[in-house]
Amino acid sequence: MELHKQREMPAGERHREDLQCLRDLRPIDDDFMRCLFKDNIPLAEFVLRIITDKQDLIITACETQKDMKRLAGARSICLDAYGTDSDGKRYDLEIQRQEKGADPHRARYHSSVMDIENLHAGQEFKELPDTYTIFIIEKDFYGKGEPVYPIERLNLATGKSFEDGEHILYVNGEYRGESDIGKLMHDFNCTRASEMYFDLMADRTRYLKEDPKGVGEMCRILEDMRNESRKEGIKEGMKEAALRMLSAGKYALEEIVAISGLSLEEVSRLQAERNA
Repeated sequence: MELHKQREMPAGERHREDLQCLRDLRPIDDDFMRCLFKDNIPLAEFVLRIITDKQDLIITACETQKDMKRLAGARSICLDAYGTDSDGKRYDLEIQRQEKGADPHRARYHSSVMDIENLHAGQEFKELPDTYTIFIIEKDFYGKGEPVYPIERLNLATGKSFEDGEHILYVNGEYRGESDIGKLMHDFNCTRASEMYFDLMADRTRYLKEDPKGVGEMCRILEDMRNESRKEGIKEGMKEAALRMLSAGKYALEEIVAISGLSLEEVSRLQAERNA
């Protein structure tokens, strides 16, 4: 949803467009998915039980839009839904509408950032918790018709699992059928609560789309997203200006900082990336 491209319009007209946008949203749209899971441990637990096929899974904590960045200069990520179970295992549940967002390198990076986040100074490496990086993708990424594609490290010499506790799962958003995972993917693609199989999904969707309080929450979120998109657009413009001045080769870093509005650290990083 490209909110930053929306034209300026009167508040009433913008509100009507937000309501139409809300009606069209599905759980497989990441912005709506985050709202579904916000403060909703039972729903997160229910979905993860189906995807991982662990019926005894108990989720003790769940955060949406979890920011992770532990290394200076490293690329940060914002997790759609981040959960912890009763055994301390960590779960990153991501919606990836486009195939380019599901690149295996991205899954690897998400998994590695969770590792960095969950091992502190003084801890033994064996204390690193098991992690599950789960990408729900709108299309069948591997094209084999499977509901879930589990990815595990393998010792090629022995043919046995490496058993490092890292688990990556690609979920086929196109999969349908009478199984729970088929019904769940059907629900993830529904715009109407009345068409959903599972009550937990339907009840939360109905609240956010039909209950006045829930609709109000969603409209505020859409407005926040619009403001954030506007800020991101301004930031990108500042970066473009700095890159043009770096390319010109006649500006000192301090001048670029003063003109672009970026910090010295940001300009220095752009310079390093440009010269790499």
